[in-house]
Amino acid sequence: MQISYDIIVVGGGHAGCEAAAAAANMGSRTLLISMDLTKLAQMSCNPAIGGIGKGQIVREIDALGGYTAKVTDLTTIHFRMLNQSKGPAMWSPRAQCDRFLFTIEWRKFLESIPNLSLWQDDVIDVLIDKDSNTVNGVVTKNGIQFSCKSVILTNGTFLNGLIHIGRTHVTGGRIGESNSVGLTERLKDLGIESGRMKTGTPVRIDGRTVDYSKMIIQESESLGKFSFDPNVKTSLPIKHCYIVHTDKKVHEILKEGFDDSPLFSGRIKGIGPRYCPSIEDKVNTFSSKDSHQLFLEPEGVFTYEMYLNGFSSSLPWDVQFKALRLIPGFENVNILRPGYAIEYDYFPPTQLKHSLESKLISNLFFAGQINGTTGYEEAAGQGLVAGINAHLTITNQEPFILNRDQAYIGVMIDDLITKGVDEPYRVFTSRAEFRILIRQDNADERLMPIGYKLGMIGKEEFESFTLKYQTINRLYQYIQETSIEPNLVNQYLENNNSSPLSQKKKLFDVIIRPEISLKDIQEHLNILKTKDAPLSPEVLEAVEIKIKYQGYIDKEKLIADKISRLEHVPIPISFNFNTLESLSTEARQKLTKHKPQSIGEAKRIPGISPSDINALLVYFGR
Repeated sequence: MQISYDIIVVGGGHAGCEAAAAAANMGSRTLLISMDLTKLAQMSCNPAIGGIGKGQIVREIDALGGYTAKVTDLTTIHFRMLNQSKGPAMWSPRAQCDRFLFTIEWRKFLESIPNLSLWQDDVIDVLIDKDSNTVNGVVTKNGIQFSCKSVILTNGTFLNGLIHIGRTHVTGGRIGESNSVGLTERLKDLGIESGRMKTGTPVRIDGRTVDYSKMIIQESESLGKFSFDPNVKTSLPIKHCYIVHTDKKVHEILKEGFDDSPLFSGRIKGIGPRYCPSIEDKVNTFSSKDSHQLFLEPEGVFTYEMYLNGFSSSLPWDVQFKALRLIPGFENVNILRPGYAIEYDYFPPTQLKHSLESKLISNLFFAGQINGTTGYEEAAGQGLVAGINAHLTITNQEPFILNRDQAYIGVMIDDLITKGVDEPYRVFTSRAEFRILIRQDNADERLMPIGYKLGMIGKEEFESFTLKYQTINRLYQYIQETSIEPNLVNQYLENNNSSPLSQKKKLFDVIIRPEISLKDIQEHLNILKTKDAPLSPEVLEAVEIKIKYQGYIDKEKLIADKISRLEHVPIPISFNFNTLESLSTEARQKLTKHKPQSIGEAKRIPGISPSDINALLVYFGR
């Protein structure tokens, strides 16, 4: 017996959950296969969502109709808006979540989607139609065959996963969970290149054995939100985070374990994340530093388990234990499980189209850590795009591609496809050249109309979005047109170290001053009127950003429009670059390997020179 679906998603992590939900919500009969259905969207490492660049992605997922933001808001126990000392292009929301409830809420959403089915098993093979070179099914470890029109692989760290703690190494996708064997070998047989990467996770600590009085408390801000849906919010109590520091004595103990470290002995072959190194790597690389900052963060509201952010390690467990007990506040600490490193297979993403479909096998998509990325947010963003495109592909529609000036998701995918990865890829605001256009606050403005058109955003939610931006535009116009008398505002200006007015002036000219807050003027002077619902903080923030940064926004839009023209000069995927003698040898080699689908994509491939681009433009036409 063979059961048939439209789309099969392999892996129930953050990428897999978003992919399955997207495909099913768009109308495809979808099957999500996971090795353990009790651990859907498991937060394997830090139980936190967001951060620099990452928070922007989560808001984009929400604007397109995904679920990560909603699940985060329902399970938030600590919230901070990072980089508030900088401009709004850098603001990045971050939330600590209840790890256990996060999985439960995700499952609730998945089980509410009519077109989505769940199956617990391990996929070890993909079925290929040799005539069309198209994927048409999968085979599980239990020998069950499922047929389909498209497959999305989101296997995370499970493909040939190998866990390291000191000199001990065991197979596994996460500690206490088996790995997945066979699929990598099958994909390599089909001509798909693979590699090895490494990541790690810190010790988990018994919070009852910690002296918090010796630590720096990091209180939560008033709970912010990721989802644009005002009806989705947490009812959980706020939990504190704490800051501690290592010292020379801690470092000396850690060094005692270096001989047993798989990181230094060569037993670990995979490439680790540059921006999230293990504690032993930090001590070794930054040997001149006497101290490293660590963050003690809660795992949830119904557990005493704590997460020690910054203390990832593959050192022997007893070395980890001894070193921890030298940190102030940890003198009597007990650990629930040691830190460990894990190696796993990935597939270089240069083998994919921007839709995340394989260039070698039709209707086969890859998303998440399997593409060489790290982080829940990066995985979820890829999963959403893969799920949407899998549905569009099997229904013979144009692919859904986000440009670099549209979304951080677009930046990430373009980086993966054009540049590849030589270490686990992580999103940062610094990777986006148009970051003032793709801020966290305007993700709905940028993407919700697209999500609505795709059928991912409901009518009610879209009407709420429309009303919000009508209010924003009306308020912006009001501020542009309204003048204010000096006697109404001078006291306020002087209190904020701003020059008083000598004559009547447009309200716009007052608010544009960097030291002046639109929110304060609204609250303290009550001079802004609206016939709509009360002005929300989001509306006031959007208008203020528009007033203060419109010149920069307009300038960046002009640059983005200029560059985007190259994206509209297509290159056939089957084109033979070796026929263009005007290209450099390096360009021919790299273009043949990457198979760019536009001049714009070719331009972003490392090693492609301006003269190479000119040669392509001459051939394909301006």
